[in-house]
Amino acid sequence: MTRRRLGGVGRMWAVVACLLVAGPVACGGSGDAGVDGAEVRVLRMPTGAGGVGFLPLRVMQAEGLIEARAREAGLTDLEVEWIEVGGPSVLNDALLSGSIDFIAAGPPAFITLWDRTRTSVQVMGVAAVSALPMYLNTHAEHLQSVDDLTEGDKVAVTAIKVSIPSLVMQMYARDRYGAAEAERFDRYTVAMTHPDGVTALLSGSNAVNAHFTSPPFHQRERRDPRVRTIMSSDDVMGGTTTFVMLSTVAAFRERNPTVYNAVLAALGDAQARIAADRTAAAQALVAAEGEGGFTAEDLVAVLEDPAVVFTTTPQNVMKYATFMHDIGSITNLPTTWQDLFFPEIHAADGN
Repeated sequence: MTRRRLGGVGRMWAVVACLLVAGPVACGGSGDAGVDGAEVRVLRMPTGAGGVGFLPLRVMQAEGLIEARAREAGLTDLEVEWIEVGGPSVLNDALLSGSIDFIAAGPPAFITLWDRTRTSVQVMGVAAVSALPMYLNTHAEHLQSVDDLTEGDKVAVTAIKVSIPSLVMQMYARDRYGAAEAERFDRYTVAMTHPDGVTALLSGSNAVNAHFTSPPFHQRERRDPRVRTIMSSDDVMGGTTTFVMLSTVAAFRERNPTVYNAVLAALGDAQARIAADRTAAAQALVAAEGEGGFTAEDLVAVLEDPAVVFTTTPQNVMKYATFMHDIGSITNLPTTWQDLFFPEIHAADGN
């Protein structure tokens, strides 16, 4: 098992254009399998963006679960390289160019990529990784709900317009004020990482006075008696919703069925281990990413929250897809959630 960091690899749609014409090998990728048809021997996996939502990947990495499943299937020499990738555009570039074999991202980012590769490399979902709520926290006394936002307010989100928090606020605005007002709250958002959002909110600076965040950053903010939660993604989505999912291109699965199935099985193994031993899982996260202000005990408390779920079953993914199609963010509307995922999980009770 090795680790490395992946930087920028060019503009995503330039890569797509190349793939349409020449395929992944000509665009700089590995082509997924050797010319003799053998499956890959070096698998490149993402570590994820960090935090509780990506924990199954860290457990897979720490415990060598992919390698173990590959050995069970007779592939004894598989090496897994864990790669730290940048933001969403770099992540997408890496997958489309063949620099990485799987990516882990939220449903909106995945659905966008699924839509735009339908007639080319066909990016498809492998499985869900985690499901958890996001929370809109504030210390501003005048903010009792998102409807109270004014020009003087700033909400920290991970990405403007396209992140999970942004889409959740757009859904709320569409339902409350009508389709023409779907982007009503976008002008109040600013892009920040979750750690930066926590710092900005709790510092009392003028940078932001609200932060739409996820565990464990939500719990950190709520320790401050000034901070209140005025909205959660579950409020808008109507229940538990996939937070992170794993995806890859169709060619990888077709050419590497043993490796693909090993990854899927290892993901399920990791989720089961988290449920069985939250302390060990929390320690794996701290070991991989550092405490970052969170102790293993802090993270165990987060993992004990029944709203934090680790399952391969997609939840509420179709709600995202339908909304994104309604507002014109995607061209193709999936008929069912299964249209977004490879067949191995089609029997799950997803939505």
